[in-house]
Amino acid sequence: MAELFSADWMNALKEAWNADPEVKDRLAEIGFDSVITCGFKSEDNPRGVFVVEKGECVRAGDYDGTQPDWDMRADRDNWLKWAHDGIGMAGLGTAFAMGKLKFLTGDFKGMIKDPRMAGPFVKSFALMQQIETE
Repeated sequence: MAELFSADWMNALKEAWNADPEVKDRLAEIGFDSVITCGFKSEDNPRGVFVVEKGECVRAGDYDGTQPDWDMRADRDNWLKWAHDGIGMAGLGTAFAMGKLKFLTGDFKGMIKDPRMAGPFVKSFALMQQIETE
C-alpha cells in the first residue's frame, strides 16, 4: 500500500496511465504535453508531480519544484474517497462547483468542455482505484 501522492503512489498511477489506451492514446492523438501536480488544499506546495509528453507519462514522483500546467488540490478525505470509489463527470463537476476540487493552475472549465480532454481526465481518476492507497 502506498501513501497518497508519494513517489510510489505516483509511479503506480504512471503505470496505470500508460497501460490505458483510453487515457494515453487519446491524449497522444491531440499531442497532450503537461506537467500535472496534485496535493492538499491546506498546503502551499503540491505533493506529487506527473509529467506527460504526447499522452504518455514519462516521469512521476515527489513534487520537485517543476512549474505545473495543472495543479489540482483537494482535502485528503476527498482524494481518498475518489481514489477508493472513483468519480464520474457529474461528480467532478459538482466537486469543482462546490470547491472540493480546486485547480490552482489550469483551466478546468475549458478542459471539461473539450471531449478530447474531458474523457481521459475522468478516466485518470478511475485509474486511482487501481492503486492500494493509505
